Amino acid sequence: MQNSVLFDSLTLGPYTLRNRIVLPPLTRSRSSQPGNIPNDLMATYYRQRSSAGFMVTEGTQIEPRGQGYAWTPGIYSPEQVEGWRKVTDAVHAEGGTIFLQLWHVGRVSHTSLQPGGAAPVAPSAIPADNVRVFVETGPGQGALTLPSAPRALTTAEVKELVQLYAQAARNALDAGFDGVEIHSANGYLINQFISTHTNQREDEYGGSLENRLRFLAEVTQAVADVVGKERMGVRFSPLFATTDEDRVYLGLVEEDPHTTYIEAIKVLEKIGIAYVSIAEADWNNAPELPESFRADIRKNFSGRVLYAGRYTPERGVRVVKAGLGDLIAFGRPFIANPDLPERIAHGWPLNPVDPKTMYGGTAKGYTDYPTYQR
Repeated sequence: MQNSVLFDSLTLGPYTLRNRIVLPPLTRSRSSQPGNIPNDLMATYYRQRSSAGFMVTEGTQIEPRGQGYAWTPGIYSPEQVEGWRKVTDAVHAEGGTIFLQLWHVGRVSHTSLQPGGAAPVAPSAIPADNVRVFVETGPGQGALTLPSAPRALTTAEVKELVQLYAQAARNALDAGFDGVEIHSANGYLINQFISTHTNQREDEYGGSLENRLRFLAEVTQAVADVVGKERMGVRFSPLFATTDEDRVYLGLVEEDPHTTYIEAIKVLEKIGIAYVSIAEADWNNAPELPESFRADIRKNFSGRVLYAGRYTPERGVRVVKAGLGDLIAFGRPFIANPDLPERIAHGWPLNPVDPKTMYGGTAKGYTDYPTYQR
């Protein structure tokens, strides 16, 4: 078996995982309309990939205001919960483990996606730049456009949002998920509270780093109180560099990203969650994270550490053998190769991914990628 360390079983909270290979959250925009409801096609897609050690669903909005892209699924209506149950039943029938990613885009949205055509909500009324959102222009048709200017949340509304995350976590359990991951990366809502670029608040959620981490802390604790701290993770994208590539929107580069994210990880360690997911820069020729940062994560966090971002099996093996990570996620390769763990184990060639069918559409480029034929 090639890259055998990736096929060690290991524990994640109460679960014993069959390998270290993870399907990370990957937006595919295939939910049924109206209502952004998970469907049978999505259940097939996740079932096909359930040989992963564990899986995290695509980002799933916790409330209607949390949507920033057309046709992404939600977890706030009874119909959505029922739809997701099809997915969890399909994955569990194959012996898989699946977590739901709880998502709120904050300012990265458009009035056409917001209830009543209202402005998106954010920590501060600062428009998002260097990013596009995807809006529906007709049945099954959409286009990229600039986000709309947001309005600032009141302090009371911030506290209400904490409870919306907790309710979404309850709904995830009702839908049969094994756990949840909080999306705190890529410049979305929780990341917007953390960043000095997007948070100019003067209340208890703004100013000092401790205050900017308060929303993260309150959401994480509220969700832990629902699902159990051992059944949850948090995803960050601690960028140390940026790029001019239009397609890339990974988040915000802080003045001192090392300190910002190590302090954030200390918040998670205090609560005692099962894992932290680190989404690395994934544009062409992007720099790797500093080794000192990886080592500091290990020093300050006792749970599992998951890495994602254009990993090859060989690079994943190096991180695991160095003792810096426990789980390795493969995004684009898992889209195009439903049997990815078996291909990695045997060194079989990979199907190429079709970029034209990534977002929205039908089974084409979604559930029709072939498994390897010997």
